[in-house]
Amino acid sequence: MGQLFKALCCGLALLFLVNCGSNPPAPIEDRRSPKPVSSGSTYTVQRGDTLYSIAFRYGLDFRRVAAANGIRAPYTIFPGQKVLLKEKTPVASSPARSSTSTVKTYPATPPASSGSTTSKAKPAPVAKASSAPAAKPATKTTTTASAGGPVKRWQWPTTGRVTRRYSATVHKGIDLAGRRGDPVVAVAAGKVVYSGTGIAGFGELLIVKHNEIYLSAYGHNDRLLVAEGDTVTAGQRIAQKGSSGTDTVKLHFEIRKEGKPIDPLTVLPPR
Repeated sequence: MGQLFKALCCGLALLFLVNCGSNPPAPIEDRRSPKPVSSGSTYTVQRGDTLYSIAFRYGLDFRRVAAANGIRAPYTIFPGQKVLLKEKTPVASSPARSSTSTVKTYPATPPASSGSTTSKAKPAPVAKASSAPAAKPATKTTTTASAGGPVKRWQWPTTGRVTRRYSATVHKGIDLAGRRGDPVVAVAAGKVVYSGTGIAGFGELLIVKHNEIYLSAYGHNDRLLVAEGDTVTAGQRIAQKGSSGTDTVKLHFEIRKEGKPIDPLTVLPPR
């Protein structure tokens, strides 16, 4: 009886272990979500960081981070520098004041001195108004090709189907499948403000600033074709698709508006 009880216990224990081993592993937190920032937090600048990459990492607006730290454009920072992870509304620049110096005016002809026998000077003839139409001032036009201007039209960063969509809580962009080496292009004109591997979970990453409102990010590239400071045009090839920082070939693409992620599918044109 005792041996039968022991055998039964061993069988139940074995069954329990088999069932436990068949359970799927716990989900891993998506590291692409911006890290939460506590009040008064600071970040120590590392080699390769830019103010844009720091703000991107924590989901903040680079202009407001700069204002909170008293950093002026072009937002130069140095390794070892402490950056307060806080947003402050930047002060709008006031227009230049015009000169207020006083200029004395005089009559066209000097008045006759008392006792002078000189006849009164004739008034200067008044010039007739020209009948020719006044020239119109030159108008400044803005095109989608100019970096820093408004983005009038976005374009897709690469070919390939969308394998993962935007999520406000977990996934801050979209993933696009494809083959290694597929071209990755700039979705609009802008300036490269980060190029590197300093942000965990993105692999070889590019961040492009389009204007004071919008940034776009391109992650998991196999090769970067542009460097920080480069100006790019809409549709320009900026990287090659790869699998850096992940286990499959794909492009992770994000658009940030005033530092906050938005769903790229709301601005990209329909396919």
